[in-house]
Amino acid sequence: MQTSHRFELGTLAVLVALSLAGCGDKGSGKESQVAAKVNGDELTVHQLNFELAKVGNLSQDQAKQAANQVLKSMVDEQLLVQKAVADKLDRDPQVVQALDAARRQILAQSLLQRLIAGQTKPSDAEIVDYYGKNPALFSDRRIYRLEEVNVQVTPASLATVKAQLQKTTNLGDFGLWLKEQKIPARGGQVTKAAEQLPLELLPHLEKMKSGQTFIFTSPGTLTIVALIGSESQPLTQEQARPMIERFLANAKKREVADAELKKLKASAKIEYLGDYAKLVEAAASAPVPAAPAAPANSNEKAIEKGMSGLK
Repeated sequence: MQTSHRFELGTLAVLVALSLAGCGDKGSGKESQVAAKVNGDELTVHQLNFELAKVGNLSQDQAKQAANQVLKSMVDEQLLVQKAVADKLDRDPQVVQALDAARRQILAQSLLQRLIAGQTKPSDAEIVDYYGKNPALFSDRRIYRLEEVNVQVTPASLATVKAQLQKTTNLGDFGLWLKEQKIPARGGQVTKAAEQLPLELLPHLEKMKSGQTFIFTSPGTLTIVALIGSESQPLTQEQARPMIERFLANAKKREVADAELKKLKASAKIEYLGDYAKLVEAAASAPVPAAPAAPANSNEKAIEKGMSGLK
């Protein structure tokens, strides 16, 4: 797929270069690399090809049309850039910070892309192994209808909210209580396939019956998940193959990135100063977020009604 894209892009670049090669002074060899001039500023064929790379695969006719449209957009953009520089916006502190942030992000992403560029596709053996080890995603895959409620909590209010939840068998009443206490919360029903859910939640969902709930916490949020219902939709190994390839490829990318960061940190001198040193120290000593609690019985009728008290 990637090779095909590069071929089409290369074809598109050649078309653009050939269509523009006759413009200007053929003797100098320089003018043929210029696609347009805006108040003397040159827009090169290389710049145009870089922008065209974002368009995707195109036929020859589409390529010519796209080149024309993209070049006009670049001319408009250059006019705005020239005006911004004339107004000294390039010296504005916020603009300078934004440019620096974009530069750092591009450099970091480029390094990661280079590190994973030579990564090979997962083997057949790896795909078979992953399929067999994750039945909840494939052979026993289910589609879940869930009621999800996210409650904003503070360290002081977390215990109170949990206590009220344990006393309440009706989620609608719990929603009304949150509203009375002016505790921000959002609730709604969602339908998600197993692969769209966090992997650590699947073992809990598999054991649950309709009408049961579980809760888990993350910094600043208490999440309540109620199972409304589910249905079986298994995938064969061949059906699951593209998904598994993506899973394994992404896992390898994370491994490469983590390994590189670990190596860089080991040889780097990193210092957090002032209040930021205290924040980092506090975060390092904070308890690990609680795992999902065991499913608890709940009123199924109330779950079907949903968190109407929050609306």
